[in-house]
Amino acid sequence: MNTTTLYYVHDPMCSWCWGFKACWLKLQQQLPNHIKIQYLLGGLAADTHQPMAAAMQNNIQKTWQQIQKDIPGTEFNFDFWHKTTPRRSTYPACRAVIAARQQDAEFAMIDSIQHAYYCEAKNPSNNDTLINCAAQLKLDVKRFTQDLFSDNTNKVFEQERDLCQQLYVYSYPSLLLQHQHKEYPIQIYYTQPELILKQILNIIGS
Repeated sequence: MNTTTLYYVHDPMCSWCWGFKACWLKLQQQLPNHIKIQYLLGGLAADTHQPMAAAMQNNIQKTWQQIQKDIPGTEFNFDFWHKTTPRRSTYPACRAVIAARQQDAEFAMIDSIQHAYYCEAKNPSNNDTLINCAAQLKLDVKRFTQDLFSDNTNKVFEQERDLCQQLYVYSYPSLLLQHQHKEYPIQIYYTQPELILKQILNIIGS
């Protein structure tokens, strides 16, 4: 039997992924049971210790404002921009999701990173923020920390990024339906899960 898979390509520090969260949760509740959901970490911004340029900070703040306008109810704490030293680096947060996966806490870690970043104005580019998220989730912090920095975690992350490239997915969030050995890009609507579901059902013939 061929498995139908819906790939959700994301980054825990992607602001549009944060905006998509409520719609994504509703969509998952409506999907046919036989559709497998697979999360893939695309990786938005590579490792760097350099502070984010002022122009980029302004652009991202404008993006947050746009998301609040387009997706009512989406929360952003703009204190982040003067309480921390922003860096254009999301790979650590992606590795934290993979490390938490080893303790069956992948989705809880995604939520924790997003809440720390967007609601509490904490910086998930910093490892101490990620380790604190693990502690709040009551994970084995020593094991989590080892996994966060392990070669195996980095290898898994590289494999997921490679798969995203093979699937020609370069923006986040993205949805891609794999059905009967074919891949179908699914257009995202941030406030209308029913329109996303309709595309999927049309493809699988339900």
